[in-house]
Amino acid sequence: MPEFDREKFNRFVIQNRVVGFFDKEVTLKSGRKSHWYVNWRTVGADAYLLDELTDYLIEFTKSLGVEVDAFYGVPEGATKLGVLATYKWVKSRSDFAPGKYSIPMGRAKPKEHGVPKDRFFVGAPEGRIAVVEDVTTTGGSLLSELDRLREAEVNVVAAIGLTNRMEQTDDGRSVEETVQSKGVPYYSLSEATSFLPEAYRALKPTEEVARSIESEFEEYGVQPIKLIS
Repeated sequence: MPEFDREKFNRFVIQNRVVGFFDKEVTLKSGRKSHWYVNWRTVGADAYLLDELTDYLIEFTKSLGVEVDAFYGVPEGATKLGVLATYKWVKSRSDFAPGKYSIPMGRAKPKEHGVPKDRFFVGAPEGRIAVVEDVTTTGGSLLSELDRLREAEVNVVAAIGLTNRMEQTDDGRSVEETVQSKGVPYYSLSEATSFLPEAYRALKPTEEVARSIESEFEEYGVQPIKLIS
């Protein structure tokens, strides 16, 4: 299997300011407070960078050795990524032909009536599906989407996060363990504990911010992190 270059991807995260720091803590979507963030929206809004990101996603998926027919982006954060990655993925296949592959897309807000495949999707997922999420903290959005896909009888073979914040869920489990409880393996292209030390050196937030982040990982982290030597 081809090997995925995590260090190169971490540099992509840092150089394109996907990761950043706050002088004052903010409340994340998960409800937790933090002095650092991961925001993939800027990359998703840039055609060149989104093209590059889909290449990373495809390269990573190949390195896993997982057989996939399409990528499905969790609405709405990873919708464009899922659509573009699927198009590039299936177009490279030797059996690319009319009626062979679909390009699935989920609705951010399900329709109130109809069968699940009409209520949840604009183009239902078909075949073996890799679900893609931009950031996983406690995994709430991803888990909800997996439930919707299960209701629609979609064959999900993998859940892939662009970034795993490496935090425990409220019951003390890792995101990998929580997603696995749904019968789906979880993988991530980048992990906070891997790129945050380099991001701290590159972006140079205050020492107070660094100490606060170290405390966050002591409280919520799957493992501790050291930013200041």
